[in-house]
Amino acid sequence: MKFNPRLSSSSRKSHKAHFTAPSSVRRVLLSAPLSHDLSSKCNVRSLSVRKEDEVQVVRGTYKGREGKVVQFYHR
Repeated sequence: MKFNPRLSSSSRKSHKAHFTAPSSVRRVLLSAPLSHDLSSKCNVRSLSVRKEDEVQVVRGTYKGREGKVVQFYHR
């Protein structure tokens, strides 16, 4: 159920907004939460993903895999 009348629930419009967003907005959209020890150490819950970050996939086909970000392009 939609509660905000100014926000569209159309998947077409949300996809368009995501893929045509400026890079300043995409940086916020493409952020990831930190692990518990890092978040307590840095006092930040999430950061934007950058090249050479060590990440762990938590959803999808590759769930559970860990690796390093080789390339990141947010336009």
